[in-house]
Amino acid sequence: MWEFKLKREYEAQVQDLERCDAVQAMRSFPQHVKGFSTHDHASLVAYSSFRICRALGLDARAAARGGLLHDMFLYNWMEYRSPIRFDHMLNHARYALENARRHFTLTDAEEDIIASHMWPANPFRFYRCWEAFIVSCMDKLCTAAELLHLVPLITRAG
Repeated sequence: MWEFKLKREYEAQVQDLERCDAVQAMRSFPQHVKGFSTHDHASLVAYSSFRICRALGLDARAAARGGLLHDMFLYNWMEYRSPIRFDHMLNHARYALENARRHFTLTDAEEDIIASHMWPANPFRFYRCWEAFIVSCMDKLCTAAELLHLVPLITRAG
């Protein structure tokens, strides 16, 4: 992972998740751009959400954990053609939640983060907590940074 200002504090919140083979398997699946794995993406979303929630006095632990697990769907969605890609867009949050539940005991906030992170693409699952809203926003911002090849710029600073 990148060198961030609160790296140790963040890692303390997710170290048990990182020991799970299923979380490590996310490293083998591409995300939005070549050379950037689902784990890379989820880690960037999780850390940035952790920082924001910590600064706002929200549940930074839930943001870190839910953020890391939000895309734990465990398949290469880029191998599929439409309409399967459309199914992925609408349902991967549900697949990720099912996988996360299989491996971990989740809090209500962590479940909400994972289940609702695709709003508004999935209009049937709106946020129930501020942490879910923040993770969802960071998911979209990090995705844009990946697609625009801006990740090196945002991972240099604290």
